[in-house]
Parts: sequence; structure tokens; C-alpha cells
Amino acid sequence: MKQLLEKHFGKFWLALVFVFLYLPLLFMVVFSFNSTRQDARFTGFSLRWYEALTRDTKIVEGFWLSLKIATVTGLLSAVLATFAAFVLVRYRRFLGRTIFSGMVNAPLVMPEVVIGLSLLLLAVGAQNAFGWPQRGMLTIVLGHTLLGMAYGMVVIQSRLLEMNRSIEEAAMDLGARPMQVFFLVTLPNIFQAILAAFLLSFTLSFDDVVIAEFLSGPGVNTLPQVIFGYARRGINPTIYAAATLLIVTVTVVIVAYAVWVARATRRRDREIAAATRAETVALSTH
Repeated sequence: MKQLLEKHFGKFWLALVFVFLYLPLLFMVVFSFNSTRQDARFTGFSLRWYEALTRDTKIVEGFWLSLKIATVTGLLSAVLATFAAFVLVRYRRFLGRTIFSGMVNAPLVMPEVVIGLSLLLLAVGAQNAFGWPQRGMLTIVLGHTLLGMAYGMVVIQSRLLEMNRSIEEAAMDLGARPMQVFFLVTLPNIFQAILAAFLLSFTLSFDDVVIAEFLSGPGVNTLPQVIFGYARRGINPTIYAAATLLIVTVTVVIVAYAVWVARATRRRDREIAAATRAETVALSTH
């Protein structure tokens, strides 16, 4: 018994972690199909709350707004994170490197409440001084980009650190300029990391409520804000349906990325194996 426990202890502990993380989500998904407003007892299967969801203009508008904000945030975060990671990895010494690295990584350890409050003060100050920007979609995108860039940079930076620089040096030996090396050699090799940074930033933006609460303006409410506002007024099964759609959206994006990465990895392995066989045949004929 002791040997069996020691052998499967890791799996058992991992199963407990998954249960702790995902069991509440499972209950919420199940009760989104409940036929009544009961939140403690499942009385029967029904789609009435999903039908009510389609008639709720606040939730529908919040969903599309969150989708637009998350998409723009993901693109901006991926681009900025790529340049920031490239600078920190490829240029070890330049004036202000320590300050730059600290400022880029600061959102990783800074509470979102502090980030949201500081950005709110900045937006209000800029609006009073220049009349721009008005709090709304733009300010939310800027706030989410600040957070998403920091997380995306970690992913891209790790890929750059493990990348074999000999292929870049070979390209430069063949006459390629630094800009050509970056776009033709470096960028294709770190594309999966850039895509991962985009998806991570997209997910963080789509789920965020704290920064959006500080930076949103009148009549501008993302889906998490709408759900949070409804939850404060009492339990409504429509919230369960909206949260379930939120989970499904994020899950589909993550699964699609995992499938794409798996296929790309298998294709690259096949190409490497084919090139190795061709090289072996060429050497054997000589």
C-alpha cells in the first residue's frame, strides 16, 4: 500500500489540484443550464438563461466590446513585447538597460489595483491638460497593453534565449543586413512565442475587470464588468450563462493554439528528418 501510494502520489496530488481549480467552474457551467433560478439545487436541464442572454443588450454589447479590446490589446502587446524582448536579449549593454528592464517587468509584480489607479490618474491628468484621451475603449486598450506586454515579453524572451544564434550569424556571413536577419531569420523562429504572447495578452484582456473598471467611461462596459455588476445585485443565472460563454471562448482559443503548435512541431520534425535522410544519402553516395 505504501509503495502504491508513493508511486501514484504525484498523480493523486495533480488530480487534487485540478479538482480544486476547475470544480467551481464545472458547477457554474452545470447551473447555467438549470431550469429555475435555484442556485443550490439543479432542477432540470434548460436553455432559458442562454435565450435570456441573447436578449440582454448589456451582455451582448459587453461581449463584442471585450472581443475588440482583447484583439487590439493582443496585437499591440505582441509587437511591443517582441521589440522589448529582442532589445533585452540581443543588447546586453546600453544606457538605462536596468531601468528599462525594471519598468517593463514591473506590471508582473504590481497589483492591478495600483496599476489601474495610476493609469486613471494619468488619463485624468492628460485629459485636463490636453483634452485627450477620453476614458473608454482607448484607455482600456492602453491599460491592458501595459499588462499584456509584460507577460508577453517573458514568453518571447525565453524563446530568444534558447534560440541558436548560429543561424543568424550564418545569415550575416552570407550578406544579410541586421534588419533582414531579424525579419527573415529571427522572426520566423520566434513566431510561435509571439503567437503565444498574443493569446496570453488576449486572454488577460478578455478576462480583466480591475483595470477596465478604472479606465472605462460612461456607457463603456466590458463583459467582465457587466458580469461583476450583475453579481453585486444578486444571483442571476444569466450570469452563469455569460461566464460559461467566456470560459468557452478562452478555451477554444487556447485549444486552437495548442493544436496549431502540435501540427507545426510535427511538420518541422518531419522536415528535419527528411533533410537528415537526404544528407545521409548524399554522404553515402560520395
